[in-house]
Amino acid sequence: MTQTFKSHTLKVFAIATCALFISCENEQSDSELEQPNLTQSFTQELAYPETTGKLTTIKLNGEPVEVEEVNGEYVLGGDMIFTKEDLIAMNSKSTGRTQRRWPNNTVYYAIESGLPNQARVTNAIAHWEANTDLRFVRRTNQTAYVYFRRGSGCSSSVGRTGRRQNINLANGCSTGNTIHEIGHAVGLWHEQSRKDRDQFITINFQNIQANREFNFQTYTQQGVDGDEYTSSLDFNSIMLYGSFAFSANGQPTIVRKNGSTYNAQRNGLSSGDIAGIALMYPGDGGGGNDICEGVAPWSSTQSYQAGDLVTYRGFLYRKRSGRGWDRLGQCGSSRDSGKSLDQDNSDLNDVSKD
Repeated sequence: MTQTFKSHTLKVFAIATCALFISCENEQSDSELEQPNLTQSFTQELAYPETTGKLTTIKLNGEPVEVEEVNGEYVLGGDMIFTKEDLIAMNSKSTGRTQRRWPNNTVYYAIESGLPNQARVTNAIAHWEANTDLRFVRRTNQTAYVYFRRGSGCSSSVGRTGRRQNINLANGCSTGNTIHEIGHAVGLWHEQSRKDRDQFITINFQNIQANREFNFQTYTQQGVDGDEYTSSLDFNSIMLYGSFAFSANGQPTIVRKNGSTYNAQRNGLSSGDIAGIALMYPGDGGGGNDICEGVAPWSSTQSYQAGDLVTYRGFLYRKRSGRGWDRLGQCGSSRDSGKSLDQDNSDLNDVSKD
């Protein structure tokens, strides 16, 4: 009897212990599920994944373009952000692949102190520096720089804006997503926006979410005239959206010309991406190209610091340490032309109070 009782007691204890262990294990799993997933990669970058903005029309480089307006920002292509200040500054026809580049192949940046998993930023930067001639330098007092910060999704401006520009990263934005957003910041548009894209892909507009068709315009239709640096659409490009982007019904929105689907990759820059960037940012730091290339126009609404570069009425200017500007030369001349610098300071100094 005593032995039977002891055996029964041990079984009850074992069951209770097991139940307690399973309970604790379940509590731990629930706790883990509540933690932000820092390794998940969005296959489609979106500025505001849970928000549908107001459909509106803006003037982008003089052309009417449909966008979503969310929180005072204009969203194009899902993750490309334009502000009212951007639209004012973009008064010349060309951006993305042809203008708004970073002078001397140098991108200044800062990282928000509270941004989770900052390794995704530093790893993305290391990937860009290992595969291109771009340099990323921590910002000190530069006016124009990229600021990596927390966001509701993954998004970026397109090209150098001439002031602080944000790369917004939600917890789920991976290193690959960050590489993609840096691509926008240095001047790349989405690969499916190529002006010759209809030779390689078919857009199934009937499958696109309502009022999201504008995200499938070419960049020529968007009012810009970017160059093509590769001979054909690159299905391996990190800037390409997948076949089911903005799908309303689970059917593909983008397919190859033979009707087959494909997957977007977010592992790193493709050979085509690298080849294109090499033409945009050559190894000589841009020597021999237009001295004004990548320099934003002067704006009366912006504050400038000593050393900042701007363009004004066809000339390149540099802000002095005191008041005024030095005119460095005429746009269109090359960095290594050997021409003496033009020191006539009349134009911009006549209108600027800096």
